[in-house]
Amino acid sequence: MPVSGGTRVSAVDSAAASEGIHPGMTLADARALLPSLLVATADPDSDANALNKLVDWCGRYTPFTAADGPDGIILDISGCAHLFCGEEGLLIDLAAQFKRMRLTARIAAADTPGAAWGWARYGADEMTIHKGGIKDAMLPLSVAALRLAPDVIERLQQLGLHRIRDIINLPRAPLARRCGMTVLDRLDRVLGYVSEPISPVRPSPEWRTRLPFVEPIGRAEDIAMATKKLLDDLCDILGKHNRGARQLTLVLYRVDGTTQNISIGTGQATRNAKHLYRLFTEKLGTADPGFGIEVMILEAQATNPLSGGQMGIAGHNPGHQQDLTPLIDRLRNRLGDQGVFRITPVASHIPERAVTTQPATAKATDDDWIADQPRPIRLLTYPEQIIVEAPAFHHPPKRFVWRRRTHQVKYAEGPERISPEWWRPDAGRTFRDYYRLEDQYGRRYWVFHDCGQIEITDMGWFMHGLFA
Repeated sequence: MPVSGGTRVSAVDSAAASEGIHPGMTLADARALLPSLLVATADPDSDANALNKLVDWCGRYTPFTAADGPDGIILDISGCAHLFCGEEGLLIDLAAQFKRMRLTARIAAADTPGAAWGWARYGADEMTIHKGGIKDAMLPLSVAALRLAPDVIERLQQLGLHRIRDIINLPRAPLARRCGMTVLDRLDRVLGYVSEPISPVRPSPEWRTRLPFVEPIGRAEDIAMATKKLLDDLCDILGKHNRGARQLTLVLYRVDGTTQNISIGTGQATRNAKHLYRLFTEKLGTADPGFGIEVMILEAQATNPLSGGQMGIAGHNPGHQQDLTPLIDRLRNRLGDQGVFRITPVASHIPERAVTTQPATAKATDDDWIADQPRPIRLLTYPEQIIVEAPAFHHPPKRFVWRRRTHQVKYAEGPERISPEWWRPDAGRTFRDYYRLEDQYGRRYWVFHDCGQIEITDMGWFMHGLFA
């Protein structure tokens, strides 16, 4: 790694470390110790990306995973260790997975994140599990195990304080005065006197089900069967808590240490496993098992309360229309959340503001306040100007030209005057007189005459909509 003073070593493997090479050493000194040293250029950005992928992969053990500095991962395994026959089984499995991926790792489990951090980096063993008695277990470790800055560590060592046992019983006020409050804060975090929550890289799911495999799977049929099993289990859990799923994510943990996420969403809360499986089926074709999938986890990212429904004797809800929610969900997962919506009327006479969009599953309104005024089935995005031959004020046109075609008017209705919404600051002050026209071919149009601010001002004629 090029830095001031020459190229220096940023990381070493066990073989180089056994020859006395350590991070921070100049490359010239390292090659003097080991002429056959193999060197690669450091790439911090790629290392960070690889670490983030490994953090996602560690979600197979617990949803509470986060990167811990540039070279560490922290997991909150509370309530998850029983899936691996205890904390020791979990750590053994984690170490075996890292070894299979040719990653050198030091692993520790403790009651506080600070203690686990210290044991993993400064403990005597590559894998440490300790329950209770953190204070006594931390005594022989270096003060660097408290996650202190290098200048603070140097100041402590200048005072002859090299181990945690040297400072743990010192008076707090003089120690803080000489070395800063950081030392006391880090010590309290390690001992559990101050809580230290973990911020997971992804939001923790409300509910999740997990399915490990004895041998990695890769066939599409096996992935589909596993997905169905996970959905059945998750829907059973949601049913016990009177919840329904709104957003689900299927996470595939592959043997190469990478993951793949497949997500679906529903318009309304549901725990119908068959319907949810149908939504996943349309996306399972994108699943890439790689060299095999070891674990599959189904996460309910969002749920809503959902009580049981009362069915009729014949097994259906009498007097209710067919539920379109499954169809809407399938369309939304194909076209996107913004691809399916419902048009809802708005209490406004201005055509551009007379309707709005709502989620497709929103309840339909019975607002028919403007039903007595016919409206076109298609409203142009922007009114298009038309040429009216021999226009007459307060009279419909007899002939007009639109998009370079001449239309002879056979029938006309109107005018219908629409005034601006005076209470809106951006409404303007122009009046519109709308007419419904039918040409010689039976086509029907909705045109308006922009009257301007006063009756005698002629602002022109415009095409605004088309009738059936």
